Amino acid sequence: QRHLPPQTWTNSINQANKMALLAWAKETGIDLVQINGQRRYGGPPPGWVGDPPPVGTEVFIGKLPQDMYENALIPLFQSVGKLYEFRLMMTFSGLNRGFAYAKYSNRRGAKEAIAAFNNFEVREGCAIVVCKSTEKCELSVDGLATSVSRQELEAVLRQVTEGVLSITMYVSPCQKRAQLAVLKYSSHQAAAMAKKTLMEGNMRLGGVEMRVDWLNPDLKQKLQSCKEKPSSSRVQGSKCLGVPKQAPLSPVLHNALDHLNTLCQRQYLGTPLFLTKCIQANPNGWLRFWCRVVIPGCPVPFSGFTWVRQDGPGRSGHEEAKVAVALQVLQMLGES
Repeated sequence: QRHLPPQTWTNSINQANKMALLAWAKETGIDLVQINGQRRYGGPPPGWVGDPPPVGTEVFIGKLPQDMYENALIPLFQSVGKLYEFRLMMTFSGLNRGFAYAKYSNRRGAKEAIAAFNNFEVREGCAIVVCKSTEKCELSVDGLATSVSRQELEAVLRQVTEGVLSITMYVSPCQKRAQLAVLKYSSHQAAAMAKKTLMEGNMRLGGVEMRVDWLNPDLKQKLQSCKEKPSSSRVQGSKCLGVPKQAPLSPVLHNALDHLNTLCQRQYLGTPLFLTKCIQANPNGWLRFWCRVVIPGCPVPFSGFTWVRQDGPGRSGHEEAKVAVALQVLQMLGES
């Protein structure tokens, strides 16, 4: 049996509809941009003047046929109101993932879309779901070291994410001797991309593991009764389920991270942020990591790849990658 190359195989899937999409885009002059697993029109559309639409103007579209594209969907949803943005979630094969988001220029357009298209059959027997999008814009980052300042965190976030509007610091209600930050972003999309970046990067600031999640309404209410910014008093009697205890770091790792941390503090560069992602694992135990170290006072982050070996239980490959990259950064700075 002959196997097609991956690119040839993916191009052959749903070819007729893909060609129809290309012809429609060429005819209308509509520009579709694909990035990070989604294909986007607008945001803003051509000729848009002024600020983006307010909250409450976006709808969620679900149960889409996977071989249906913007040439059918945009005219349909544009028929009830002016679209500011349309985002179709995509698979690597070129099929859609069955859902999309349409943002209108005003709330009336979103209401009209829900009224007209919820349970609407886009094909015989294929009724779609259209409802108000939950536009979450706030993230919680728990487990920040008490030495990390709001200014340091902001400087780091602006290098690795976009659209940060505000950062509020609290004593962590879940972890002892730690801080929790509430991050507010300009849009749900900006917040979702930031969450993806921070979680995939296994983000650490000051060598401490952090937990990144959407801001839970119960937690938000609890924080509102707390004082903003951490105080010196300890949080009494608070337990947080689902936050694992961090395994003790090896002396070597402590030394490398502490050395880099101390150096950055001494030179007023701020606290280093470590982002690591495992991209390959060999059967013999070797792991290949992509690593990035962002130092607020350095204009360009340190990036590269490293191989590490995970030795024994309680030792994380991410920990080993951090010591390797910390040593490389120290060498670059002439301190190793």
